[in-house]
Amino acid sequence: MSPTPAQHHVVIVGGGFAGLHAAKRLGQRGYRVTLLDKRNFQLFQPLLYQVATGSLSTGDIAIPQRVVLRKYPQVRCLATTAFDVDPQARVLKHEFGELKYDTLIVATGVKHHYFGRDEWREFAPGLKTLEHALEMRRKIFSAFERAELTDDEALRRELLTFVVVGAGPTGVELAGAIGELAHKTMRRDFRGIDPSQARILLVEGAKDVLPVYPEGLRQAARKHLEQLGVTVLTETMVEDIGADYVRTKKGETRETLRTQTILWAAGVRASLFGEILAQRTGVQLDRGGRVKVEPDCSLPGHPEIFVVGDLGRLTDATGREVPGLAPAAMQQGRYVADLLHSRVTGAKPPRPFEYTDRGTMAVIGMNKAVGDLKFMKVTGWFAWLTWAFVHIAALVDGAQRLRVFVQWTWKYFTRHIGDRLVTGAPTQTRKLRAERS
Repeated sequence: MSPTPAQHHVVIVGGGFAGLHAAKRLGQRGYRVTLLDKRNFQLFQPLLYQVATGSLSTGDIAIPQRVVLRKYPQVRCLATTAFDVDPQARVLKHEFGELKYDTLIVATGVKHHYFGRDEWREFAPGLKTLEHALEMRRKIFSAFERAELTDDEALRRELLTFVVVGAGPTGVELAGAIGELAHKTMRRDFRGIDPSQARILLVEGAKDVLPVYPEGLRQAARKHLEQLGVTVLTETMVEDIGADYVRTKKGETRETLRTQTILWAAGVRASLFGEILAQRTGVQLDRGGRVKVEPDCSLPGHPEIFVVGDLGRLTDATGREVPGLAPAAMQQGRYVADLLHSRVTGAKPPRPFEYTDRGTMAVIGMNKAVGDLKFMKVTGWFAWLTWAFVHIAALVDGAQRLRVFVQWTWKYFTRHIGDRLVTGAPTQTRKLRAERS
């Protein structure tokens, strides 16, 4: 180890929850830190669905890492993609060069998983990045706009049918938000269509929505969804997806759902950097591509390399597998920073990592949410209010907290949302440009 924090170079790959919190903690203690991310901003992923459905703007949930870290002169942010590592030489390779490190922290997260059917990505976007959220927003609001234009009843039914695949928290929140749009927010905004006639279908292979939640909360969530006009199709598997259909199977019954809007919320897989680490260090990956790490988040045989956040598969001091949630990622980032500081300075090391679980929550719509909290289970208005304050508090920047609070308050009392913009060149315009080029 380097003799002082200022001489110890920590390279962090990934500027999400885990990476950013590790960088902040290390920056406060004077470490020389280089943070790499292919995008130059930290994204509050739990609220991505609100960008996709128009409740929030991109700037409300994203902020440049260098703005968050501006107070720490020893911390440098680089917008670049890391693609390889040499553990023996302690060199990280990225698209614009190489970096020597004393300690490497990898926090590259997860990506969508289509279970071997990657061709579905073209028709069913997932929700992990701002680009995905904007793509979803374009698809959702374009469908309503096109339905207003057409006189073809069959096409109108397709356009007003929305299929969300996967009824975990993301899928439930997406379906609920679309239901609220159709049945409440936009009900008086069109002349040729009635948005409340939209069909929102939530497809789930398990027996119920929110499979990991207690039964009472699953039932409450399903009731909230149905109140917003969402049709829940459980024990239903997706067999195929195309540009205008989803083919499903339930038992021996097959059905083809005609739709122009398909949204994917069914699965994730660890990012590619996990495979790179496995190739270079021999570390094991689980079935989801996550890196199996030691109880202190380090790689077996490589105490100078840590994997934190969703990319790592970690069992904490209580024997519990740490979930892939934002609070867990933040706690791991801070823990690794503290552990590294104790190594460098010779201080007493922190206790083995133990995830502090304050519970999980899912919001379905205005005044509709469910929460499995540490000491109680909550539903309805109180759960929704708790969810709102928890998420506002978790935002990194004070200005973001204020903007989100104001927008949610405005929406609560007026039912108006301000970002239903359909961006990007229309399909026909792109076709005409291609023909003329």
